[in-house]
Amino acid sequence: MKDIKVLFIHPQIPTTFWGFKYALKFISKKAASPPLGLLTIAAMAPKKWGKKFIDVNTSRLKNKYLRWADYVFISGMELQRDSAREIIDRCRNFGVKIVAGGPLFTIEYRDFDDVDHLFIGESENTFPQFLEDLDNGVPKHIYWAKEFPDITKTPIPLWEIVNKKKYSLMSIQYSRGCPFNCDFCSVTMLNGHQPRTKTAEQIINELEALYNWGWRGGVFFVDDNFIGNRKQVKKKLLPTIAHWMEEKRYPFTFSTQLSLDLADDEELMQLMIKAGFQSLFVGIETPHEESLKECAKYQNVGRNLMDSIKCIQQYGLEVQGGFILGFDNDPESIFVRLAEFIQNSGIITAMVGLLTAAKGTRLYNRLEAENRLLEKTSGNNTDCSLNFIPKMGYETLIHGYKNVLSTIYSPRHYYERIRNFLKEYKPPRLRPIHFHIMHLEAFIKSIVLLGFIGREKLDYWRLLFWSLFKRPYLLPTAVTFAIYGYHFRRTFAEYLKNIR
Repeated sequence: MKDIKVLFIHPQIPTTFWGFKYALKFISKKAASPPLGLLTIAAMAPKKWGKKFIDVNTSRLKNKYLRWADYVFISGMELQRDSAREIIDRCRNFGVKIVAGGPLFTIEYRDFDDVDHLFIGESENTFPQFLEDLDNGVPKHIYWAKEFPDITKTPIPLWEIVNKKKYSLMSIQYSRGCPFNCDFCSVTMLNGHQPRTKTAEQIINELEALYNWGWRGGVFFVDDNFIGNRKQVKKKLLPTIAHWMEEKRYPFTFSTQLSLDLADDEELMQLMIKAGFQSLFVGIETPHEESLKECAKYQNVGRNLMDSIKCIQQYGLEVQGGFILGFDNDPESIFVRLAEFIQNSGIITAMVGLLTAAKGTRLYNRLEAENRLLEKTSGNNTDCSLNFIPKMGYETLIHGYKNVLSTIYSPRHYYERIRNFLKEYKPPRLRPIHFHIMHLEAFIKSIVLLGFIGREKLDYWRLLFWSLFKRPYLLPTAVTFAIYGYHFRRTFAEYLKNIR
């Protein structure tokens, strides 16, 4: 195969809840994490190819890079649609061939017919065929994944083309797919209903690669549901990670996404703590039972949601919650009820979004049949946009949504949640503390921006002194949460100002 120069480009992500744009400024980072999919494809490409990586979220896409490249490889999600379109247009102006894949291009491939080579679905099985076709001079326009690939054959991402100093955490993946089938979720459409897993040895090799690359700090498992294949996670993966982490003196802290039924398994929670997990994103969605049934969130139906959350927290794990407003069965009382639920739960990081009908989901198909769809989703369920006609009425829903956000992220309520959570939070204390100069930098900036300039300054100082005298070993955690609150308020203020 001839030598080819490839530029891997990650499109711009707009300001989002999870982007932590305003929080990252406290530690002088540009973005949360690099794109795992692109780096995996980079590892699958021939070693002799010239490879460069540009993340538009951290660096400018200069024309000299487009002049250098023979091909541009691009991947992204729906919320990166506008940036991806701009990049593709620039590539065409420079005569650079474009290869595109990922959720955006899988779902909306008809809108990107000007892309030279499109990959629909996961690419482990189709990318080798593309390489063979390219070598023979007959690459196809579209490569369809006819089946879900065996990810035990997926290579270690090509970390070395990334500037790690620009990111706050790294991502790896253990499994794809989810055993549940919530009607608003595109996971099973994209990755299947049966979770597929890598081997424990693969994960250790990926962690070892990150470690040898010099990474220290947060690592996020991007799995759709980390405990989707609970037997393998308990029997092999977590004990293996725990052993490796102990040998390496705990260089990483882990976070991931999973389902609330974790609370039913004490052994699993203990194993996660031993392996180094600290925070977990859980899709709680709503405290209203009829809305849970409506969206087929059956794993949460008939469960005491508050008790499950408290159970996980008491094991030393932080629960980050996902909540949704706009279900057909939501009563008008849901706004007050949800705000009270979040406040009483001690969930500090509460992502409250509006219901979004993503193309290809069962929700989308139902609303289309009911003639209730309005437009494409922005891909961001917290930006106050709606792509369907809600049953409770637009004005009622948007007004209620605004009230929930204004309540839970007001300084008084937010800082109260931090204190309530930290009163009962008991993380493991036997592990070495890895101090970095950026932690001191973040602390100093928090004093200036939150303690003297921000409207939360009184709440900030109360939290600091409370933590210093009551929970001194949790002072760094308290400061981190205060910084998160600054980001959440700034982000939602941008969204809410557009509401009429």
